Amino acid sequence: MGLDRQPNDFSCGPWALKHALSVLGIIADPARIARLAETHWWSGTDEVHLARAARAHGCDMPLLRRRDPNAARKLMVKHLQEGYPVLTCVDSWEHWIVVVGHSRGRFVALDSVRDPVVIVLSWRELEERWVYDDDDDEYDDDDDDDDDDHDDRPTTIYDMFPLRPRFRREVRADFSPARARALRRPENKDLALYWDSYVEDVQEICRPRSPHHVEPLSMGEFLRRNRDALVARVVYWHGGVERDDVRRIMRNLRFVADTYGMVIPAAATRRALADVAILLTLWAAGKVPLDPLYARKPKRRSPSDGTTKKTH
Repeated sequence: MGLDRQPNDFSCGPWALKHALSVLGIIADPARIARLAETHWWSGTDEVHLARAARAHGCDMPLLRRRDPNAARKLMVKHLQEGYPVLTCVDSWEHWIVVVGHSRGRFVALDSVRDPVVIVLSWRELEERWVYDDDDDEYDDDDDDDDDDHDDRPTTIYDMFPLRPRFRREVRADFSPARARALRRPENKDLALYWDSYVEDVQEICRPRSPHHVEPLSMGEFLRRNRDALVARVVYWHGGVERDDVRRIMRNLRFVADTYGMVIPAAATRRALADVAILLTLWAAGKVPLDPLYARKPKRRSPSDGTTKKTH
């Protein structure tokens, strides 16, 4: 699974939370989230049960409400800049999405009902989907003045639910509009579809960037130094694999590592080289059938003593 669509028309809540957790480097099963959140085919998922599912994954999902659109925009941008994805219910509180990035007035969101899931919105486009009118609202935001006369207050409501991990989390995705547009390209559909697998692999190979690292390598620099050798050896052992396909897998690894700000410490380059070589070999073996020499079945042994019976 990865940045893919929801399987039906009522599971947007679990999928929005699943995508939000992925931004924090937490790989979650949307089916489990749906069970925890008690998602129902008729009523979908409400914010209370979705917050309970978030807590089961070590995160809080508090409700923040604003009535003024500028105040809502500033608060959302603040949380995005701090590295927290922000879930929100849009389309008249009928559909959950998660906003995961902001730059120069453009917002990046993951909308599991769309294809592709990754979308880029202007503030006006986001505001039109986000705003909700409610004459019966009795919620007081922190920014309201102490005024007993509530009649003059606007009825517009902007609810947001930033996903905050309860533990220190050094892994956070930086979904810039440029990266979002790249993920929307047809040639990168497989990258989006298998995003979670790439994230898990990158977190095993790399480490979050730290000032304590001595001369760490970005994934791009690491692959630049080793790309030709890796491609040559994989193609040599699996002659049916195209060089461009091997390079594409390495580009995907680099894209994900750069998105999460992951690097390879200098002391871990030999292990990283082995890890990437193993990954590419496993991928190649799955793409092209193994030679019978390596894929042959072992001989049957006797179930009694583990040896083959001798016949006369």
